[in-house]
Amino acid sequence: MLPSEDPGKLGFDPERLKLADGLVQRLVDTGCFPGAVLLVARRGKIAYFKAFGYSQLHPERRPMTLETVFDLASLTKVVTTTPVILRLAEAGELSLDDPVSLYFPAFGEGPKRKVTVWHLLTHTSGLPAYAPLYSLLGRREDAYGYITGLNLEYEPGARVVYSDLGFILLGRIAELVAGKPLDELAKELVFEPLGMRDTMFNPPPELRERAAATEYCRLRNRILKGEVHDENAWFMGGVAGHAGLFSTARDLAFYAQMWLNKGAFCARVLSPATVDLATRNHTQGLNECRGLGWALNCRPCSCGDLMSPKAYGHTGFTGTSLWIDPAYDLSVILLTNRIHPTRENQCLLRARRLIHNVIVASLMEFS
Repeated sequence: MLPSEDPGKLGFDPERLKLADGLVQRLVDTGCFPGAVLLVARRGKIAYFKAFGYSQLHPERRPMTLETVFDLASLTKVVTTTPVILRLAEAGELSLDDPVSLYFPAFGEGPKRKVTVWHLLTHTSGLPAYAPLYSLLGRREDAYGYITGLNLEYEPGARVVYSDLGFILLGRIAELVAGKPLDELAKELVFEPLGMRDTMFNPPPELRERAAATEYCRLRNRILKGEVHDENAWFMGGVAGHAGLFSTARDLAFYAQMWLNKGAFCARVLSPATVDLATRNHTQGLNECRGLGWALNCRPCSCGDLMSPKAYGHTGFTGTSLWIDPAYDLSVILLTNRIHPTRENQCLLRARRLIHNVIVASLMEFS
């Protein structure tokens, strides 16, 4: 568990940190998102943990709580797929330099022969960003053949193009190597060791009841609550390498602390060498700064203007984000339901920057 502590004892100016209250509430009041949970931790303790607004507006209003469960969307990439792949690499089950053709023979021809697991993790494989698998295919099993049959859009390693498709393949590679489904692997290797009890794919009814609502889905003819929003993840049974995970702010704080602790919290999940490797810039000179799975702090950035150059994080389409700054021993979890009841809301990118600026500006001690 992460204990709570007076912000002043953790190096914050408490009055400046309280500015986050008014800012997040204004964003709720102006319709940027129906509700939010914001958690700030430093030096292994929680300095700020508050809920705002509503977890659901339709068909009835429900208040947001600290224990609300969120559809994390693309945070799945760094909370599930990345650590699972890294754990398998540490165990000698795979290498990041393995060619993808070792797992998918269709990658054995032409430029695709050059694509490695490392390329998939850094979004430099050349694969397209997206394809509507749910409308193109009939079965989950067909997804991997479809993706591996696609032509590359650029030379592997030449540029960064954020790709859901690459992470879908990574999830499948983990399953092929370990002989277990991705959700079981994540539970065994990451969630259970860290005490992340409310983190899972396809949450059961008792967790669905606590979930923040997302969008009205035309495919399912209902407001989604506790079932995955991402259409491709839904098509794949709710478990995929790019999306599908549900969690709470508290559980994500445990996960972030593991990274800040160089791989250990309650139990060791990753080695310090792996944490250093994953959070290093692997795309120097390209159009984006990327670690292994993680986005790095290169402007413009959703982490705002004030986090250190060592910060790394990720966002999710549903309105979620996690940023970690080892220079300041700081983690910030901002979970919102910005796509409820529709994805037309486009204000969140700026809102994230404003919130992170207020938090980091309230730091008065930097060691």
